[in-house]
Amino acid sequence: MTKIRKQFVVNERNEPVAVLLDLETFRQIEQLLEDYALGQSIRAVEDEPALAHEAARQRYARLKKAR
Repeated sequence: MTKIRKQFVVNERNEPVAVLLDLETFRQIEQLLEDYALGQSIRAVEDEPALAHEAARQRYARLKKAR
């Protein structure tokens, strides 16, 4: 497991209120979260039948227009 380097920001009562992460650690965490979300999305549809090539192209085109 990756060691997370962090610094705590504290208030006047010395209570932690925030965390500072170096940019590389933040990017690693962000990538892990994106990978996890993608895996969950794949699992959610793995039992659905695959689309034919043309149907997939049409669906993708609709998604691009919706942005």
